[in-house]
Amino acid sequence: MEDVVVLIVGAGPAGLATAACLSQLSIPYVIVEREDCSAPLWRKHTYDRLKLHLAKEFCKLPHMSYPVDAPTYIPKSTFVKYLDEYIECFKIQPRYLTVVESSTYDIDRKCWSVVARDMENCTIVNYMAKFLVVASGENSAENIPVIPGLENLLGVAIHSSSYKSGISYSGRNVLVVGSGNSGMEIAYDLASHGANTSIVIRSPIHVMTKEIIRLGMTLVRHLPLKMVDGLVVMMANFKFGDLSRYGITRPKKGPFALKSETGRSAVIDVGTIDLIKKGNIKVQGGITKIKGKTIEFQGGNEGSFDAIVFATGYKSTANMWLKNGDDLLNNEGLPKRGFPNHWKGGTMLYCAGLARRGLAGIAMDAKNIANDIKHNIESMSG
Repeated sequence: MEDVVVLIVGAGPAGLATAACLSQLSIPYVIVEREDCSAPLWRKHTYDRLKLHLAKEFCKLPHMSYPVDAPTYIPKSTFVKYLDEYIECFKIQPRYLTVVESSTYDIDRKCWSVVARDMENCTIVNYMAKFLVVASGENSAENIPVIPGLENLLGVAIHSSSYKSGISYSGRNVLVVGSGNSGMEIAYDLASHGANTSIVIRSPIHVMTKEIIRLGMTLVRHLPLKMVDGLVVMMANFKFGDLSRYGITRPKKGPFALKSETGRSAVIDVGTIDLIKKGNIKVQGGITKIKGKTIEFQGGNEGSFDAIVFATGYKSTANMWLKNGDDLLNNEGLPKRGFPNHWKGGTMLYCAGLARRGLAGIAMDAKNIANDIKHNIESMSG
């Protein structure tokens, strides 16, 4: 049994940021990670051409900026290097290959009893923690929708977490399912490498440029949300024109209101819209059925495909190991309370990076959690 003050579960950006903030306040902690490295999603499960979609001033972790010469939009390799330097700067030492199997709150001892498996040594490790931080991420398990006939697909079906580059798909018919930032960028990458590319777009989406979003994120600090939404939508319409003829419609709510209320982000165009307009990428409605290589879509269209890439997001797995966390997380393993009051539960339980607010949200969570733990420790000793 190991007694710890704070146990952080997950060594992605949220866990690392929380560890750094605790360090700044001289609060001891232990951080565990089920994979063999920090930020495994970024290192292992992202495509090669990925850049952070927001400008660097909105994507830094607490207490450490990017180098002065870093580009405005950070490539994946630069971000991973930044994380490595962050770990070194704050002397963070994650315990890798440590899988939390259960955590329950001990009412008598007023501690979290956590059982973890050390995969490297094949042993069980027991922790007693005063404070527990869930930082295992909203992207901890692949989400693939149930589609009739998918199990009998005569082709390749992968999740976007396994996609690296379109170079191996040249000349093949590929369908991308999902029209968020990953789906739209993967479709662009596939088409750019010579794949015959189609993309499923079922729901209305806001398509913006990175410059418009950067301007909007700066303006919302000073102007009403509704005013900023009106401005950026007008600019996007001027830039892209009416996209409804291509099967793309806008939501009724503005992009920043939608992000604030639902966590859904606008799509930052990387060139995909131009390829859609040129006919290099075809837009399809939702899938109704798969028969061998033939895929049927809503509206009656059908096509033959060699591969499907599911850019359909992820889901949280926190509820698989967290018990007694009902006041913090819902059935999907995400915060019950809305932003910005989502990060704290009862019984010294916290969550970081689960509010769908990106790296800026992670930084806010980490600071709030560390400060609250400091306040609680002072109250206990006082």
